[in-house]
Amino acid sequence: MSYEPMNPSPPPPPWYPSSEPAEPRLEWADSSEPLPVCDYTGESDVACEEPARQKRWSGVAVVIAASVGALTGGLLVAAAAAWAFGMMPGARPVVSPITQAATQSAAQKISITPSAQNLDVAAAVAKKVVPSVVSVTIQQAVVDFNGNQSFRKVGTGSGVIIRSDGYILTNNHVVEGADKIMVTVGLEDKVAKLVGIDRTTDLAVLKVDGTGYPAIEAGSSKDLQVGQFVMAVGSPFGLEKTVTSGIVSALQRSEQAQGQTANDITTYTNLIQTDAAINPGNSGGALVDDQGLLVGLNSLIQSPSGGVGAAQSAGIGFAIPVDFAIDIANQLITSGKATHAYVGLSTETVDENLATQYGLPMKSGALVRFVSPGAPAEAAGIKLGDVIVKIGDTRVSSVADVFAGIREHKVAEVVPFEVVRSGQTMTVNVTLGSDSIKQ
Repeated sequence: MSYEPMNPSPPPPPWYPSSEPAEPRLEWADSSEPLPVCDYTGESDVACEEPARQKRWSGVAVVIAASVGALTGGLLVAAAAAWAFGMMPGARPVVSPITQAATQSAAQKISITPSAQNLDVAAAVAKKVVPSVVSVTIQQAVVDFNGNQSFRKVGTGSGVIIRSDGYILTNNHVVEGADKIMVTVGLEDKVAKLVGIDRTTDLAVLKVDGTGYPAIEAGSSKDLQVGQFVMAVGSPFGLEKTVTSGIVSALQRSEQAQGQTANDITTYTNLIQTDAAINPGNSGGALVDDQGLLVGLNSLIQSPSGGVGAAQSAGIGFAIPVDFAIDIANQLITSGKATHAYVGLSTETVDENLATQYGLPMKSGALVRFVSPGAPAEAAGIKLGDVIVKIGDTRVSSVADVFAGIREHKVAEVVPFEVVRSGQTMTVNVTLGSDSIKQ
């Protein structure tokens, strides 16, 4: 199978690395063109309530690839992996299942015992997880000169089975614009129904008929640590059941990108950064830990601009944390839509120049430039000119941190905002509203 970009174009000429280093950029792995940079002007809605004015990546994309064959290696490789993860003969790590949200069905309960199965950790995890990750094919309708309609493949991606009754979690940008969605489960191709999408978080849920599907076992992203083992599973270039392993490179990364319209803003907060290899088609695939538990949904890659499309990986990938993704998925399954916490203000990143311009006593934070009338921020007493330096437990040094701090909390939750006003630090308690009823 081969990957076909969303906007088909003639095959590019061979690409050779330039002697000059290329500027990195974020891209969606399932798009042939980088996304436009956010350009926020005027009053913003919830997704753009804190317009970004700090430096941004120029585009966005996704996720992961490698070969399962490279996982087995020789005895020395297996021994090294066993030593690295404390699994020498005698050690028998067992999965400690973490219960998913109430709407989810029981996941696979398969213990990872590499020493007993004569497998290293990566091979054992792959054996458990691969059946739960599907290939997603996007088709668009075409009509010939005789008026006959047919469908043509325009893109590929990945998805994760989160319930045994056929619910699949993926990225919104994987399925956006599709007239027909096909999902490959095992060896069978099935037509999938689009249950719901959430553009602002780039998540979507699909449904295929039937029951007894191998649902993935959900873990938790809140306990992840930098340096720990992770594996990504997906369908790069349409190559199904492809896995790659790596580590958690960093946590709490945040990015934003504008979609097809000015109000179509995708907000990525608290992303998991990994060094796993990334290629087109892995969007919506699984990021799992050493026990085969889902910890993230692969969604972005960083790619040098000198490459062709998103094919040139810089070895930096990002995944949406599972705790957040599952919450959105459950909302989409229940009501077909998702709501998000809403504050109702616009901010600008405080840097040295801005601090000098306005005579601010600090050189980082988020300066409040606009407060929506009647919004939760106004009701709580946040004023124009305040500098937000902390939201809950999140330290704020930029606009992105404001998004991250708000998205960590739920609608109706009371969250302390630490602000600096006229040189004085104070705490303002904000009762978060919902973007479904924002004014």
